[in-house]
Amino acid sequence: MTDSSRAARGLAAFMAGMGAAHLIVPRPFDALVPSRLPGRARFWTFASGASELVCAAAIAHPRTRKKGALATAWLFAAVFPANLKMARDWRTRSLPLRAVAYGRLPLQVPLVAWALRVAREAD
Repeated sequence: MTDSSRAARGLAAFMAGMGAAHLIVPRPFDALVPSRLPGRARFWTFASGASELVCAAAIAHPRTRKKGALATAWLFAAVFPANLKMARDWRTRSLPLRAVAYGRLPLQVPLVAWALRVAREAD
């Protein structure tokens, strides 16, 4: 297995796992939905979970890998406001929980880079 294939499989698995988590255990994700979004938080939780599953499927198939990886990079950037909300909401929690909330913020950068690498190597 090549490094590019391994990166694509890993990204597809990561997205599938996160998408499934949004659908199976939605409550923690509901709390991350910014209140400025219209409608109910559960709608956005399910919509993001479904989007993650669609991205995972697209990345898994070589013909759609590039578009799926680019959509994944966009999705990672689009959910950044939820990470900001989590950091703001958790600023008074215990130190370990604050570390998780704040640690998620810079994590978006390598996630976007991973998706862009998979897209670049899909050519």
